[in-house]
Amino acid sequence: MSIVSEVSRWAIPFLLLVIPVAGFFRGVKVYESFVEGAEEGFETAVRIIPFLVGMLVAIGVFRASGAMAYFVKFINPIMMLIGAPGEVLPLAVMRPLSGGGALGIATELIGAHGPDSFIGRLASTMQGSTDTTFYVLTVYFGSVGIRRYRYAVTLGLIADITGLLASVFIINLLFGG
Repeated sequence: MSIVSEVSRWAIPFLLLVIPVAGFFRGVKVYESFVEGAEEGFETAVRIIPFLVGMLVAIGVFRASGAMAYFVKFINPIMMLIGAPGEVLPLAVMRPLSGGGALGIATELIGAHGPDSFIGRLASTMQGSTDTTFYVLTVYFGSVGIRRYRYAVTLGLIADITGLLASVFIINLLFGG
């Protein structure tokens, strides 16, 4: 067994032991602080539920209406120009919207093409280099009451496009298409 495997295996249990012990020695009421934080977390979760439900309904309508299929069909020529196979386009579209939906698409791609295929590697890299922009904006911004996030949407989508382009470039560079 490698050292990295052992370190990764014990890292979280180690932190779960060290942090409360360090807090205890610094005079922090560890359990009370934990309960207070959990209470605040629960209040935040209740506050963001409407935003989360709204986002999930919008994603469901987007997919069920066929808008996703039309959008994918419209963007496919651009994907081919940058060296990305059309099969990963639904993943590229879904990733900014839904982490669970994107993971489902990535799982299907990897299952159909294999984890060591070009498409499998590209799907995996896209999953790791892009984010769920609209989820982040809906949940995190909604939980703290930020209402005007026009520039955050723009920059989040630019970051997602940059992640997509970097994924395609790196996978083409390393593994060829």
